Amino acid sequence: MVKTGAVTWPETGAFEAYLVARRGHSPHTVRAYLSDVQDFAAFAARNECGLTSVTMTTARAWLAEMAGSGRSRATLARRAASLRIFFDWAAETGIVPVSPVARLASVRIPQHLPTVLSVDATRRLLETAARAAADGDPTALRDLACLELLYATGARVAEVCALDVDHLDLGERLVRLQGKGDKERVVPLGAPAARALSTWLRDGRPRLVPPGSPSRALFLGARGGRWGQRQVRAMVHARCTDAGVQDIAPHGLRHSTATHLVEGGADLRAVQEVLGHATLQTTQRYTHVTPERLRSTYRLAHPRA
Repeated sequence: MVKTGAVTWPETGAFEAYLVARRGHSPHTVRAYLSDVQDFAAFAARNECGLTSVTMTTARAWLAEMAGSGRSRATLARRAASLRIFFDWAAETGIVPVSPVARLASVRIPQHLPTVLSVDATRRLLETAARAAADGDPTALRDLACLELLYATGARVAEVCALDVDHLDLGERLVRLQGKGDKERVVPLGAPAARALSTWLRDGRPRLVPPGSPSRALFLGARGGRWGQRQVRAMVHARCTDAGVQDIAPHGLRHSTATHLVEGGADLRAVQEVLGHATLQTTQRYTHVTPERLRSTYRLAHPRA
């Protein structure tokens, strides 16, 4: 047990194991949930509230305090979810008789339109990266292959960094991605992405692999280690600057992929599968990007357009 002020709370190790084994959360999500619970425990201690005396009022007061300090709606929504999950686990394991926050409502998050590149800007970004790779520099070949893969698949940056060489099937032009909750999906690759990856594997990667290294990581840094998310983000920002296009992060390429698929007429269910979204509702936000297509369809279809 952990003493927080005058209040005794359970060790977080068992809860952490539950988040990983039972719910399949990523390390980043696990860290966030544990931090949220510890923060709530400290709040409860300041208010002389024990674990078994937590009520909905306690939880709402905690969220109200954070809202007053300027925390974003997204943060408040996550923290409310953290609390519900923690007390569900506590009730399931007998630490508390029932969850006192089972009916704690989530904070509504405004649906902002994702930042995307146009098709022309995306083409300019990739063509600029291709010109930089024309001399065969291994890091430039890697950058091009990574950009093409990000755009071809709409993969999250963490998914790309976790890829090993054997996750690719360039003959069939497929890649196996490990998404949130350890959910695996197979996504097709376009011909440009397959070519860039093939060139990277043949002419670039062997020059960055340290002698005798057992690494099977698909993308390597300049010193031969697995390429990290921070390095990929820095590369995307740099390549956007080189191409003179709007500065976006790797997730912006993911948004661009989804946007261009929807604008091209792809079925939302298919886009959901490509992106690895748990629900169709998440995918539906990309329907915002088709006002021109909507007007065109309206003109063609409506008898009095």
